[in-house]
Amino acid sequence: MKKSLGVHIILEFFGCDPNSLTRRDYVEKIMMEAAQKANTHTIGTFFHQFKPHGVSGVIVIEESHISIHTWPEYGFAAIDFFYCSDHVDAEKAIEILTEGFKPARISRIEFARGNAKELHAPQTNPEQVLTIA
Repeated sequence: MKKSLGVHIILEFFGCDPNSLTRRDYVEKIMMEAAQKANTHTIGTFFHQFKPHGVSGVIVIEESHISIHTWPEYGFAAIDFFYCSDHVDAEKAIEILTEGFKPARISRIEFARGNAKELHAPQTNPEQVLTIA
């Protein structure tokens, strides 16, 4: 039995080359390459170029999604990678993203989504909220 329905990886890239985070076409190219090399199947994409700078984008994949938000003025990128398949190679995607944006430092948080034990647990107070700050 699977331990969870999916895996969610939250990446923060610090100290990136601002030029790599500025142009929509470059950000989209790196993200698409990461999705492809990770063995995912793209359903659709949307990328937006902000003025004066920065890019937001999402790739919807059969396995879930990959998204990015960039702040070139800080050399920072926030990336989410959520997938629900044992065939996805998340490490390969992260390798491509690292090569493309060249962060000086990476923060990574990874957690299971849809924990199998919780899926079959009795219902509790639906207003319970966990806030991580």
